[in-house]
Amino acid sequence: MEIILRQDYENLGKAGEIVKVKDGYARNYLIPKGVAYIATEANKKRHEADLKLLSQRQARDVKAATDLAEKLNNISCTITVQVGEEDKLFGSVTSQNIAESLAAQGFTIDKRKILLEEPIKSLGIYSVPVKLHNEVEGTVKVWVVKE
Repeated sequence: MEIILRQDYENLGKAGEIVKVKDGYARNYLIPKGVAYIATEANKKRHEADLKLLSQRQARDVKAATDLAEKLNNISCTITVQVGEEDKLFGSVTSQNIAESLAAQGFTIDKRKILLEEPIKSLGIYSVPVKLHNEVEGTVKVWVVKE
């Protein structure tokens, strides 16, 4: 039986794809759960219209992410930390601290999108990548200074 996936589903495919599965699996699991619908001619036409809307939405999201990436590339955030002897930090600067600093400047970015390999543990200037979309990545300059 051919079905059209409504959402990404592991081992089957991504949302909007037409895949072939066994009849029982489709009727007893996928369709009742709302994961897919049967690929009839009417549903295929609806699927094509949905694909057009999806591609327009994705293009709009990529453009918005690109604009935000350009803005982020031009800003820098300063994080003041307490330091001990020999300029050693008490604690470290994490993606949460960077997200809070960006929020204070008017940019709401989820801390999980800030790609910090490991927490910053010393003073200095760092370029931190921020993943805004699957295709778009920006960079924020982070200044870690002592109080």
